[in-house]
Amino acid sequence: MKLPFSLLDLAPIGEGTSIADALDSSRQLAVQAEKSGYHRIWLAEHHGMHGVASSATAVVLGHIAAATKTIRIGSGGVMLPNHSPLVIAEQFGTLATLFPGRVDLGLGRAPGTDMATANALRRNLQSDVDSYPADIRELQHYLGTPKDGQRIVAVPGANTHIPLWLLGSSLYSAQLAGKFGLPYSFASHFAPDQLFDAISLYRSMFEASEQSEKPYIMAGVMAVVADTDEEARYLFTSVQQQFMNMRQGANRPFAKPVDDLSQICTNADQAMLSHILRYALVGSPQTVSDKLHKFIDATEVDELIVSMPIHDIKARLKSAEMFAKLM
Repeated sequence: MKLPFSLLDLAPIGEGTSIADALDSSRQLAVQAEKSGYHRIWLAEHHGMHGVASSATAVVLGHIAAATKTIRIGSGGVMLPNHSPLVIAEQFGTLATLFPGRVDLGLGRAPGTDMATANALRRNLQSDVDSYPADIRELQHYLGTPKDGQRIVAVPGANTHIPLWLLGSSLYSAQLAGKFGLPYSFASHFAPDQLFDAISLYRSMFEASEQSEKPYIMAGVMAVVADTDEEARYLFTSVQQQFMNMRQGANRPFAKPVDDLSQICTNADQAMLSHILRYALVGSPQTVSDKLHKFIDATEVDELIVSMPIHDIKARLKSAEMFAKLM
């Protein structure tokens, strides 16, 4: 399969490990991704989560960019309503200056946290949804070429022309990405319901822009690749527990895998997991290859972005390497 493939990393803080361990693991994963031929590695903005260390997304991107040479780095994504567009332009403009030609800026509009933490972020919870498109335009303005007499200039940021992506799991984000003529990444790795409708809507509504002449869509999948199906299913129980914890409102570190998930998984949990994680690629290389072909054939995406939700960093690195060989 000659399709660009990329990695999504949440810098997971594993049960029994530290935040420092999580950030070091992200560095190791980025190095492995570059070695294995991944096109880009993105980090996601989340706040107040005991299992995620990438809240200061731009800072962590600098950490992994310094450990690599060629792989593209970016946000998957920055939750723009949490921030002033000028601040994001300065942060990513700094990254683009330090690591020219390697930086992507993926944007989302969810808070990426609970409402109490969102308030602590000074997020404008009263803002209308219409402010998100305006914020995107403002951000593009700061990253572009300053006009004569322009009073507010992002320094760094201006003239970097960092490529923007819109991220989402709804038809709203698909429509907006098409209207703005931007590449679009759909979060089918945890929100699969509207995948095909979003792809169709985005492609049908796409209008060429200065950044993109034609539509470009990336879809997310989770992947756990191991020597055997049994081992992969065992490793996958970590993320299954994570979704069960989220359903119960439990904020915990990323769980160690368990031998028998059924001992802690109710029928309702199992139904939820089967639904949300329907596109997860879990198994031996042959098993994952078969599922992978079917997903790519069905979606006809331009690029695949893969999350590797594995507790043990050695197993995560091995999974990333094995997946790359399938591509």
